Amino acid sequence: MLLIFDCDGVLVDSEILSCQIDAELLTELGFPYTAQEIARQFVGSSIKDQIVRIEAEHNRLIPADFPERLHTTLMARFETELQPIPGVRDAILSLPYDRCVASSSTPDRIAISLRITGLSDLFDRRFSSVEVTHGKPAPDLFLHAAGRMGYAPADCLVIEDSRFGVQAARAAGMRVIGFTGGGHCADDHETVLKAHGADLVIGRMSDLRDTVLSLLDRRPHT
Repeated sequence: MLLIFDCDGVLVDSEILSCQIDAELLTELGFPYTAQEIARQFVGSSIKDQIVRIEAEHNRLIPADFPERLHTTLMARFETELQPIPGVRDAILSLPYDRCVASSSTPDRIAISLRITGLSDLFDRRFSSVEVTHGKPAPDLFLHAAGRMGYAPADCLVIEDSRFGVQAARAAGMRVIGFTGGGHCADDHETVLKAHGADLVIGRMSDLRDTVLSLLDRRPHT
């Protein structure tokens, strides 16, 4: 069994910071968004896909240096403010299965996020949406991760906080646990994740072990 973890909003509580900064920079450029609107519309998608959608909606281009500006500003905030999701380290270590990260973030952002939050040692294998043609909600990233890890989709379980991630997991033929414990999650987030195909939804990482085992319908051998 392979556990595939999203990074932002599942391992690290980054989405609330990312949405705030994203909204501030876009608004400065004349694309007015609130952090709540960014969270609702774009969490789980890649920056490339976000830009395509915003440009189509506003019928004009975002400056080419926007991704770099966003990354630079966000990384500076991460260094002083980024925290791991409460209880995530113990939850991961309580499960005896192979694991990896599959995230819409860039490889360097994934590495920085794990370093700052002290989770780097838990994930030797990390996969980014830059490695595939289509990001979430397409299944490409999860299928890529499973293939590289040597697992069939039916033997993979994804832990995701976004509707795009849940849709991608389902499209890949994988089971998926939705997570609503990130600081960006609204009151209706559980309903949203279930509506898009999450098998089960948890709000605390302390519930991950029992939820994984109940979904797999078996206990690990002792």
